[in-house]
Amino acid sequence: MEPQLLHSVADGVATVVIHHPAKRNAMTADMWRALPPLLDTLAANPGVRALVLTGEGGTFCAGADISSLRGPSGEAQELAVRAEEALAAFAKPTLAAVRGYCVGGGCQLAAACDLRFADEEALFGITPAKLGIVYAASATRRLVSLVGPATAKYLLFSGELVDAGRALRTGLVDEVLPGGAELDKRVAEFTRVLVTRSQLTQAAAKEFANGRTDRDAYWADQARDGGDTAEGVAAFLERRRPDFTWTTSGST
Repeated sequence: MEPQLLHSVADGVATVVIHHPAKRNAMTADMWRALPPLLDTLAANPGVRALVLTGEGGTFCAGADISSLRGPSGEAQELAVRAEEALAAFAKPTLAAVRGYCVGGGCQLAAACDLRFADEEALFGITPAKLGIVYAASATRRLVSLVGPATAKYLLFSGELVDAGRALRTGLVDEVLPGGAELDKRVAEFTRVLVTRSQLTQAAAKEFANGRTDRDAYWADQARDGGDTAEGVAAFLERRRPDFTWTTSGST
């Protein structure tokens, strides 16, 4: 099978699989190009309430396919940044499920997700210093926001790999699970929770947490008129599961 991004939708969760097992799921130029329009399609699907990004088999993503770096200067990084920004802008919750190597552009994609759950054998690294590449400004700032400047400098200056335990301690990942099927089980369990929650709460919280400051009044209006608050309170008082109806359509 050619290197590609596979995707499926089930029970409100879209799953995108980085599929290039011959090169540890390294991202080719075509794969970088394919991610933003795929995310646009999934974001527009009312049946999608959360997204999981993962890799084929036992590896998340070993970065960019080095052969793609032989094109025009800066083109490969521009493609990666566009993909990263499209993932960060996805209006619904995103979660990276990480096994094995999560390196370079793979770590860039994982950091662009809202949350990261990892197998205990996962390894993380950001390796531009090994290639003489200036890591993208957007990716660097996002990394600093996750792990702080000291850990970001450690990763960027050295290009060394860190294990899942250190990634958890520094905030690069949110949960570490034992090997085998435990990661898949936990991701499925957690996304089942996500799809039952208010998209209004999630979308507003995502914008606030990402630092957007120009839509406070918009979200106050949505909270007042969107219906989810009244439904949530009524469901709590009636001891039933809420039926939240607000969606991200028209919220840009």
